[in-house]
Amino acid sequence: MTGLVLIGGGGHCKAAIDVIEAAGLTIIGVLDRPEAGISEVLGYPVLGDDDALPELVARGYQALVTVGQIKSAAPRIRAFEAAQAARAPMPSVVSPRAYVSAYATLGEGTLVLHGALVNAAAQLGRNVIVNSLALIEHDAKVGDHCHVATGARVNGSVTIGAGSFIGSGAVLKNGVTIGSGAVIGAGAVISHDIPEGSFVPVTPRRSQR
Repeated sequence: MTGLVLIGGGGHCKAAIDVIEAAGLTIIGVLDRPEAGISEVLGYPVLGDDDALPELVARGYQALVTVGQIKSAAPRIRAFEAAQAARAPMPSVVSPRAYVSAYATLGEGTLVLHGALVNAAAQLGRNVIVNSLALIEHDAKVGDHCHVATGARVNGSVTIGAGSFIGSGAVLKNGVTIGSGAVIGAGAVISHDIPEGSFVPVTPRRSQR
């Protein structure tokens, strides 16, 4: 790998940079919208917007989507499609402080952050975020463009449809199916199938007495 161009310069980009550096990979710079008004992210220069990508790819660089995802996956999908249109190679990147089974599969552009665990026979699609301390258990299937947020627990044989968001600390019972584009709130416990496009609200915390 000659170097990575990161697409998206917000908060998730900072977490991604930490993982990429820990993995010993080279970052060339960041792409973001002009209206974002930023010139650098953690010391890496902003090289322009998506229009700069074809030239950077022609120079031999690879790309990684570093747009975050809460609720809608649409911005991440647009960034991924822009990279595809530019014919950018998109590697999967795994933190050296995560564990991914040799029997698991990761699609292109997928990012596994610090402390995450992806177990045997799990299948992750393209452009997926497995955030810090998340668990993807055996035989689970996570569709393209999903975000499994911090500390979420995806148990064995769960299926998550494309573009879904699984909130921090959510627990998905063994074998359930989450429909495409669903949003599962933080702390939710899912014991039955969730239809496509559904919203399951955040589970309120009980007051401490």
